[in-house]
Amino acid sequence: MANPNIVNVAAIYGNSSQVSLTTTSATSLVSNAASSGKVYKINSITVANVDGTNAADITISVYSAAALGGTAYPIVSTVSVPADATLIVTDKTTSFYLKENQSVGATAGTASDLVVICSWEEIN
Repeated sequence: MANPNIVNVAAIYGNSSQVSLTTTSATSLVSNAASSGKVYKINSITVANVDGTNAADITISVYSAAALGGTAYPIVSTVSVPADATLIVTDKTTSFYLKENQSVGATAGTASDLVVICSWEEIN
C-alpha cells in the first residue's frame, strides 16, 4: 500500500457520502482503491439514529484493503446511539488519513435504524 506524497498536491476535492444502514452487514462509507495515487483525509463521520423509540449499536472500522477487504480495525465498536440522537464518531479535531487500498465501513446492530454521513478530502 503506497503512501502518496501530499507536499505538492495537484488538487483537493471535497466529498461526502450518506448511507442508510439497511442491514447488519458491513456497509462501505468510502474506499480508496489500490494504486489510486490519492490519499483521503477523513474529516467527519456522524451517525444518526432515526428510530424514535429504540437505541441502536454502531461499529465504524478502517479496513486494511479497499472495498471492505482485509482486516477491520474499529474506530468505535458497538457504541449505542440513543433513539433520535446523533453520535459524532470523528470530526476535524480527530481527522485521519486513508491511504491507497484502504476503506472505511459501518456495521449496524439493528437494520434500518441508523444513517451515517462521512465527509472527506480527496488529495492528489
